[in-house]
Amino acid sequence: MTQHSESAGATEHLEPVTGLELQGDHRIPAKQVWSWALWDWATQPFNSVILTFVFTALYLTSDAFLNPSVAGLGEDDPAHEQGLADLASGLGWAITIAGILIALLAPVLGQRADVSGRRKVWLGGATIALIVTMFALFFVQASPAYFVLGIALIAAGTVFSEIAGVNYNAMLVQVSTPKTVGKVSGLGWGLGYIGGIIALVLVVVATTFDWWGMPTDNGLAYRVIAVGCAIWAILFAWPIFAYVPEAPPAAHREKVGFFRGYAVLVRDIKALWRESRPTFWFLLASAVFRDGLAGVFAFGAVIAAVAFHFTSNEVLLFGVAANLLAGLSTILAGRFDDRFGARAVILVALGGLVVSGLLVFFLHDAGKLVFWVFGLVLTLFVGPAQAASRSFLARVTPAGRESEIFGLYATTGRAASFLSPLLWSLFIGIAGATYWGILGIIIVLAAGFVMMLFVRVPERSGAPAA
Repeated sequence: MTQHSESAGATEHLEPVTGLELQGDHRIPAKQVWSWALWDWATQPFNSVILTFVFTALYLTSDAFLNPSVAGLGEDDPAHEQGLADLASGLGWAITIAGILIALLAPVLGQRADVSGRRKVWLGGATIALIVTMFALFFVQASPAYFVLGIALIAAGTVFSEIAGVNYNAMLVQVSTPKTVGKVSGLGWGLGYIGGIIALVLVVVATTFDWWGMPTDNGLAYRVIAVGCAIWAILFAWPIFAYVPEAPPAAHREKVGFFRGYAVLVRDIKALWRESRPTFWFLLASAVFRDGLAGVFAFGAVIAAVAFHFTSNEVLLFGVAANLLAGLSTILAGRFDDRFGARAVILVALGGLVVSGLLVFFLHDAGKLVFWVFGLVLTLFVGPAQAASRSFLARVTPAGRESEIFGLYATTGRAASFLSPLLWSLFIGIAGATYWGILGIIIVLAAGFVMMLFVRVPERSGAPAA
């Protein structure tokens, strides 16, 4: 659709050329596309196994980190339930702090990567730091004294993962064209989810066979899982560095020092308002709804384990099913993205998330079946919303500013990243029950949906009208 000057910004002739437009429609070698997409596969276990389904949900927010006198009371005791809620709330606060650091660092680091033409260097450094963090989780023993170390490492891993993702997302314009960007973005997210499935299946197999006689006291099984995720990343992350070419430096942009970069950033944001209004509005809208998506990932398995009393194996099986559905739906949604536009995919996905989440909340008393059904339905929409958001931004980002804009994408998201953890912790604190945190996440998703209704895409951006 045409861009409306009042609601969506400047007139079309002011829109700067995008990196995708400079790419044109020439064929991208398949090796480059798949090498880029494999990075999602390589690092997804941090999100699916460590951050969502296993390490935080089954270990870090479990009885192992409660005072023994509280842990011995049993799950029906109010003090025991409150203790678990406090652990979940502490995890939420740690992720909030990580979000603040990401908001401060991401755009300026991205700006420096654009200017120097060193996206792969920044991607490599952050990826290595993420791997080291996962290895360090081995030292989080099953004792309340180690809880702070655990959530600190989770927060650090979140920061490194996001900084790496800034440059990874910026490289999307190097491996796609205006006609394939939705499909390629969906391929990356889809492979990530499928990689998460395989990693979770390996955990299920090890659990089924009792870790082949390995001692599992003191949280050793979960600590070994973290090490396994680090090794997984090493095995599969390297192709992007070997086969995807580096972007050229943005020669038209000045090189400045780190702190001077913040002044340049302010100037660039003003330029976005004047010259690329759709990008500006989308950064604001996505800041809200992506924080809701982050809340789903960060707290989904905690809800399953604590609020719906899933056993460890049930959480793992749910994680496998959720990643399978998310991976397939994301790959399929990438084709809808190229045909109908990223905005349409985002709105449908957010609407589905809100409805599914409300059903999980209001039908909570019906037991586990509710989460099995509507929790899995919810997972159908998470990946498409993420992949379409990435392709949307690639379509409207001025050429030579991809890392900076994706850094702003991270920053605006993290500037609002206090919303889901805050409302999660606030609702739990008021109600005294973990499942009330669901409502906090839904409110954030609903707000993002409303804001996205006001975002428009210029036809010349390479996206279908939506």
